[in-house]
Amino acid sequence: MESGPAIFAAAVFLLFGTALLAWTGARARKGAPVAEGVRPAVAVPLALVAGAASLALGVWCLARL
Repeated sequence: MESGPAIFAAAVFLLFGTALLAWTGARARKGAPVAEGVRPAVAVPLALVAGAASLALGVWCLARL
């Protein structure tokens, strides 16, 4: 009964993490700002850490099944 919400949460975390990492990579490769008003030296690593953390949470949710 509790596997449904866990699968949904895992899917959301995995999709968000993948999209964030892809978007950050595309913006950084073009030299475009990742976050408005924030230096790229701060924004890119922070976005990468957030994307990786989201992927890790998604994998953790799936591992708990």
